[in-house]
Amino acid sequence: MLRELFTLLAGQNGDSREQLAIVGEIAAIYLAQGEFGTLVNFLNDRLHAAPDDPYNAYYLFMIAFAHQQMGSEPVAALYFDLIVRNYPDLEIQGRSIHLVSLQHLITMVEDPRQRVWYYEELITRFREQTDSAPAFFMLGQSYAALGEWDSAIGAYTRFLAHAQPGASVSGFNDAYSYARLLVDLSNSPRDWTFASLDQLVQAVRSALDAGAPAQLMRYHARANFFTRTWENEDSAVETNAGHATFSVTDFMRRSRIQYANNIEISPNGNEAFLRTWGWHPFLPVWYFYFRRVHFPPDPEIHGRWEWAGVFYGERL
Repeated sequence: MLRELFTLLAGQNGDSREQLAIVGEIAAIYLAQGEFGTLVNFLNDRLHAAPDDPYNAYYLFMIAFAHQQMGSEPVAALYFDLIVRNYPDLEIQGRSIHLVSLQHLITMVEDPRQRVWYYEELITRFREQTDSAPAFFMLGQSYAALGEWDSAIGAYTRFLAHAQPGASVSGFNDAYSYARLLVDLSNSPRDWTFASLDQLVQAVRSALDAGAPAQLMRYHARANFFTRTWENEDSAVETNAGHATFSVTDFMRRSRIQYANNIEISPNGNEAFLRTWGWHPFLPVWYFYFRRVHFPPDPEIHGRWEWAGVFYGERL
C-alpha cells in the first residue's frame, strides 16, 4: 500500500490538492502503525521539497500531532506556534488549523506572555467558535501573571459580562466570585481596610459597645460585602452599584449587642470570625466574617484586613 501511494505521489506534477489526499493516506498508515518518527521524517522531507505548497500548514499540524503522540509536547507546541504565526489558515474537514492549534497551545504553554497572545487571537479571530467567558478569564490570569493589572482587570470585566453568576472555569471553581472581587475592588475607594486583624476587631467592638450603628457601618467592606446563613450558599452581596444593602441600625436600636471575647481564626490565617448576639429574637446570633484583602494591583491594601460579610445563625 505504501509503495503504491509513494508511486502515486511521485507521479503528481504540482497538483497540491491531489498530493494532499495521497499524503493524508500515507500519514494515516504511519499513524495506525504507531510510526510517529517515520511520519515526522516523511513530512519534513515533504516540507523541504515543496516550501511553497499551500497545504504546508496542515503537514506541520500533523508533525505537531506526531510529536504529541511521542510525548514531546514542547516540540509539538513549537510547531503549533509556527503554524499560527507564520502560515495562512487552512480549513481541513471543516476545522480551522489555526483554531485547533490555538486550542492546543493554551493547554500546553505556561509562559504568560505567549498565553496572552494566544487568548487574544482566540477571542479576536474565533469569537463565534470559542466559549468567550473562560477565554476572558484565562486572559485575565495571564495578564495578572505578568503584573499587567489594568489589562487583567479589563479581561476580568469582560469575563463577568459574558459569564453567569457563580460560573466556574476549568481549574477555578470560584472564577466568578474571584473576578468580581477584583473588578469591584478596582472600582471602589478601598478606604475601609485595616492594617491588622486586631485593629479591625477593636474598631468593630468599640462601635458595638457604643451602640453606634453609623460608626459600625463605616467599617464594612463596600465591595462584595455579603450576608448569608451558614447552610445557604447563596448570598446577598452589596456591590459598588448598591444592588443589595446591609444595615444594622434597626437591630442595634432594639437591644445591646454582645460579642465573644475570642476570635476564631481559620487554619490558613487569612480568615477570622467574631460571634455576636442579641440582634433579633428569631435570629439572635450573627458571625462577623473578616478576611485579608486579596488585591495585588494595589500593594497598599493587599494583605490588609476587611470586614467582608455576616453569617446568620450558629456556626455549623
